[in-house]
Amino acid sequence: MVASQIPLKVRQGFILVFVLLVALPILFFSIGKAYYASLVEATEKTLEAHLYSLISEVDFTEQGIVMPSTILAPELNRLNSDTYAMIYRDNIPVWHSESAVNVNFIPDYVETQAGAADFRRVEYNQTIYWQLSLTVILGNIDQSEQARFILLKRNDALLRLMDGFKQTLVNWMYVMGLAIAALMAIGFAWSARPLLRLDKEIKSIESGDNQQIKGLYPIELQTIKADLNLLLESQQRQKERYRASLSDLAHALKTPLAVLKSSPLANDADAQEQLDRINVMIEHQLKRAATGASDTWKKQTLIKPVLNSILSAMNKVYRDKDIIFSCKVHEKSYFLGDKTDLMELLGNLIDNACKACRSQVNIDITQNKKLTINISDDGPGVPENKRTALLTRGTRLDTYENGHGVGMAIVSDLVTAYNGTLTITDAVSLGGAHFTLEFNYNDKK
Repeated sequence: MVASQIPLKVRQGFILVFVLLVALPILFFSIGKAYYASLVEATEKTLEAHLYSLISEVDFTEQGIVMPSTILAPELNRLNSDTYAMIYRDNIPVWHSESAVNVNFIPDYVETQAGAADFRRVEYNQTIYWQLSLTVILGNIDQSEQARFILLKRNDALLRLMDGFKQTLVNWMYVMGLAIAALMAIGFAWSARPLLRLDKEIKSIESGDNQQIKGLYPIELQTIKADLNLLLESQQRQKERYRASLSDLAHALKTPLAVLKSSPLANDADAQEQLDRINVMIEHQLKRAATGASDTWKKQTLIKPVLNSILSAMNKVYRDKDIIFSCKVHEKSYFLGDKTDLMELLGNLIDNACKACRSQVNIDITQNKKLTINISDDGPGVPENKRTALLTRGTRLDTYENGHGVGMAIVSDLVTAYNGTLTITDAVSLGGAHFTLEFNYNDKK
């Protein structure tokens, strides 16, 4: 199925699902990554502040590096802290913060130039840390030496902050998802209203209640509205021209034909037969031309009233045969087309069945996504080798026995005009002919 064939509501559902199941998780992941990066950056800034605080507190004497018993950074004075500070001279530890009393590892040595800080992610004893190292020169012109300051912060502290942030973010994502779903549903419903109104107006035209689209629509649909109204007007004008031309043609042909039938030539049996054939051909072609002039915007015609009218007429015409009619049709079943065309279709097929049957004619009409009309009789049926010819243009349809074929050219042309199918098989239960008409309305409703 191509995208244009997917119903609007289904496509809207896909968009909503995409936003909720794809876009929001991607947004959640992106925000989480950005927040973690900001935590790492904040950690680097914090360690730098502690580092410069330590450097400011160092007292370099002849005995070496001396640090006060309590330093300014409170995190470095707590035993249960997650931040540690150490000072090395010639790779020998000379001082560590109170928080690093229980630290049982020696940080990796990082070769850097004096005054150049190094910040990196490291792992000691299967624990992740963020490490800031800086080599400085302590002392004065007369006496100086290098010392390496190392500050460490456990990654667990960042992860705890991250977990709290994620929980808060998840809660807000739920709220955001519900808000987005509600807003998108309202937006979809609002944007679909013009299309629903347009569809309603088109259906009213199909049912014959209106002749034009008159509603007010957004600018995006104004061109479509104008084009549809132009098409409707063109169809109506064309239909009127056909009707006038066909009426003139019928009068023009029937008058000379009537003169010929009343002339001495008509006394000859062969001539009379030919005149009758000409009359049938004229009626057939006029019917076919009228079908070609049918509205593109077909109207809904309820089938049951038309069928009842036809059966009433057949009971009178064939009262001597005492035909039993078995009829199944729903009250709301409809034919998407002109009432006259429906009468031609059903009338010709039922009339043929009545002529061919012995005593019974079955009519079964069902409608779901397509309209299916089944008409069968208990007559001799239509030979399989003649079924194709029966529906072929130019075949002398009036030569078939028991009436099958009379008017079948009209039926065949009408079925073609309405994009339907007509098949002829054997009636399984009755033993005669079985005619099946199918019209697909799935793409129209």
